[in-house]
Amino acid sequence: MILNESKIRKAKTDGKSIKLNDGAGLYLLLHANGSRYWQFRYSFAGKAKVLSIGKYPEVSLAEARDRKIEAQRLLRDLVDPSSHKQQKKMLVAYQQRNTFFAVAEEWLNRNRAVWTPLHAKRTWRRLEIHVFPELGKRPISEIKPMEVLWMIQKVEATGVTDTCVRILKICSAVFRFGIVTGRLEHNPALNLRGALKPYRERHFPALKARELPSFLGELDKLNTSEQNKIAFKTLLMTAVRSGELRHGRWEDVDLEAGEWRIPAEMMKMREEHIVPLSSQVIALLEQLRAMTGNGPWMFPSQQGRVHAIMSENTINSMIRRMGYKGRVVGHGFRSMFSTILNEHGFNRDAIERQLAHMERNGVRAAYNRAEYLPERRFMMQWWADFIGEKTQQNYEVLPRATSAQIPSANPRNSSCGSLNLCHVPV
Repeated sequence: MILNESKIRKAKTDGKSIKLNDGAGLYLLLHANGSRYWQFRYSFAGKAKVLSIGKYPEVSLAEARDRKIEAQRLLRDLVDPSSHKQQKKMLVAYQQRNTFFAVAEEWLNRNRAVWTPLHAKRTWRRLEIHVFPELGKRPISEIKPMEVLWMIQKVEATGVTDTCVRILKICSAVFRFGIVTGRLEHNPALNLRGALKPYRERHFPALKARELPSFLGELDKLNTSEQNKIAFKTLLMTAVRSGELRHGRWEDVDLEAGEWRIPAEMMKMREEHIVPLSSQVIALLEQLRAMTGNGPWMFPSQQGRVHAIMSENTINSMIRRMGYKGRVVGHGFRSMFSTILNEHGFNRDAIERQLAHMERNGVRAAYNRAEYLPERRFMMQWWADFIGEKTQQNYEVLPRATSAQIPSANPRNSSCGSLNLCHVPV
């Protein structure tokens, strides 16, 4: 019998399942519980099979007939409709598991072991803000270069060209990960760099040596906590990254040995970093230990339990209040450290090792694993003395210190005089 909507609505099950045939293998199966399902009966490779088409009335009579015709076309092409349906389901499930969001999440989790927590957090945040709203739900294999370009250009329109470069680099890394894990064949972000506005990398603003006296004078006058001032001076005299300072733990500091050993998981290069401590820094940390030594963190948050450690904005906020906004940032202390020490003839390799920089020459990096600790201990004491002299009398330290001057004594006992450095007034 040929079905119509009226016959379907009037059909009764009388407590048992019945079939309402529509012809050519299509029928509506009425279950005793009242549910109704379209099914198509067919034969493939000599075997009787049934294809489930959908639930009535979600799938109407007209739509059920269309799906039957589609199944018949597949049969004419020697394709099993049931297998074809299952493959489509698997493809949809595969695409859902392999959206840009899913692949990016897997990529980031794979890299957490070699990234600092801060870098992982910033990378994911950039994806959340700029990329996922546009590409997150798209199957990664279907994303085209133009889609990536449109997304980047939206960010570019806000004027943050440097952010565009970083986002494109992140996206390209996610696509490369998708390629090596079999999710796609080509990187749609590969050749887009030339389509962005020209961008000149900006270096962190840093002070000149002659600006140190007035800068540190403003620090002394600043109305802030003693803990914040110690953090500021420690950052300046150790040349560590601000994130490494903020996450500093007392268990990693040995004041007797004059060393701060920052664990590998906190370092950008994922290697333990030894920071020789000058006598000035040791004195600051002894003062700090009386304030925060009962807890795990050297610089805990002073805002109750909102955060465990000092905010990442604290140092730059102090700089702004000192009147130096745009002239220097906390990370710029490292640039100043490098510039001044290079100008005064210190070993470039020792400076770079103290800054925990990666050697750009891969072959040289493989062979040069020296720590330069004697030079670095001397260098860090020299640096603290240099800052101290600049603070007190605006003196200029003469360059070059001979290897004979490198102290072997505990930095706690070092002083500018014992290092035999000469000073002349400017």
